Amino acid sequence: MCVIIIKQKGREVLESTLQNSATINPDGLGIVWLDDFSLEYYESEEWEVLKTERPYIAHFRYATVGKVCRENMHPFMCGKNRDELLMQNGTIHGFGNKDMTDTEHLAITLGDIDRKDWSKTLSKYNSRFVTINMKKKSFQIYNKKDWTIKDGVWYSKTNVLKNIPVAVYGTLKLGNSNNGYMANQVYVGGGDTKDKYPLVISGLPYLVNKVGIGYNVEVDVFMVDEHGLKMLDRLEGHPIWYKREIIPIRMYDNTIMECWVYFNEKKIIGRELHDSYDEEYIKYRGNQDLFSELF
Repeated sequence: MCVIIIKQKGREVLESTLQNSATINPDGLGIVWLDDFSLEYYESEEWEVLKTERPYIAHFRYATVGKVCRENMHPFMCGKNRDELLMQNGTIHGFGNKDMTDTEHLAITLGDIDRKDWSKTLSKYNSRFVTINMKKKSFQIYNKKDWTIKDGVWYSKTNVLKNIPVAVYGTLKLGNSNNGYMANQVYVGGGDTKDKYPLVISGLPYLVNKVGIGYNVEVDVFMVDEHGLKMLDRLEGHPIWYKREIIPIRMYDNTIMECWVYFNEKKIIGRELHDSYDEEYIKYRGNQDLFSELF
């Protein structure tokens, strides 16, 4: 659903936040640089251009209306006024088509409305907007109550602020029963523990913090926020039942990430060790064992 980031002079946006913005919103990056009010367009994957002290308004697009192309990257000219531009985070139902974004359609509409009535018009929609006047070198934020300010930077959506890496190996993995707890977090990708660890499956999976024993265990990596981490701590009983530790994870693209992982002090002597946990396989194996016992 896109994100707009407004960074003024002297403020900082974390690299993980920029990377999250690009991962979640892969369909284009439009930037208005606030030091000279110039306009540039990039692919979302070129997010590192925003690792700068320069002030900016940046829009990462997630396409919901209109095709993915350079012409559909924000901002859009308001009517025939080349000096006034519009960025949006949200969806305006009934606007746009398979080719044109709803934001461009709205920008064209704004061109026919008196400038003093723009705030009243935009307040009708459940979206976040910013208009930029390239001639006057100014900008205006709309529906401010729906924005988030963190460390002096304005964000139109908070999902990009999740910057705590957590690697999960059990029921929280994609497709498993507790993955719903990760629904509001940011999935980064899959990988394995860089070092070998013993993974014991006894109804539930338990990763034991004994380096060099067992296998490089398969994990899914998520970026979570502070609230999400506290929720996971409660779920895992940290630090009484499971205990959270930071270990290196080798992602499938061979990059290394330092991630939180939940360990349990299960006994491993005489136990079968595993390299991954998959609930469907565990259920299947359990049914097979039951079948063998019956017959």
